[in-house]
Amino acid sequence: MSNNIEIEAKVILSRQDYKKVFDTLKTKITDTHTQTNFYIDSKDRVLKKNDIALRIREYNRTYVLTCKTPLSEGLLEKNQELSEKVALEMINLNRFPSGGIQDFLELLDIDVSNLEVLASLTTRRNELSIDSSKISLDENTYGNKVDYEIEVEDSAMKLAEDRIEEILKPLGITYSLNKVSKQMRAIKAIIEE
Repeated sequence: MSNNIEIEAKVILSRQDYKKVFDTLKTKITDTHTQTNFYIDSKDRVLKKNDIALRIREYNRTYVLTCKTPLSEGLLEKNQELSEKVALEMINLNRFPSGGIQDFLELLDIDVSNLEVLASLTTRRNELSIDSSKISLDENTYGNKVDYEIEVEDSAMKLAEDRIEEILKPLGITYSLNKVSKQMRAIKAIIEE
């Protein structure tokens, strides 16, 4: 299991603004891929109540279970690679995988047998870097919805926010930072259907 700190600023974009940003940055894009996130919680949202986000990400037939918890700046991410068999047992049968993340959740008195996949979201992601910033342009599909987002990850929130301004301001895009995660949007879309 690996641990890392994620510090990123995000902005939801209209389809038109997404296209403007994409057209401006397309020559710098180094990777384009599709990934699917399967979001996990209990029906009574015990993880959300404890400020924990849990997902399995499938990308290129690899599966990673990720647990995110808040820090004073950013999020602590715990990542655990899963075999396809183990991942699909959680996705399809709600059999929680053993390992470091299960141990961590049980230390918090969370009963992993109550956890299940509540929603999924598929992202077509375009990635690039500018100096220390890792930038993702995402087209997200979940439920009957599609949204567009720019994410900038850096070593400090101020750096990420400044990079967003540097990209969006010259394009005349008015924005506010997005505090609603992909997980929250996907689960809300399922509840509203």
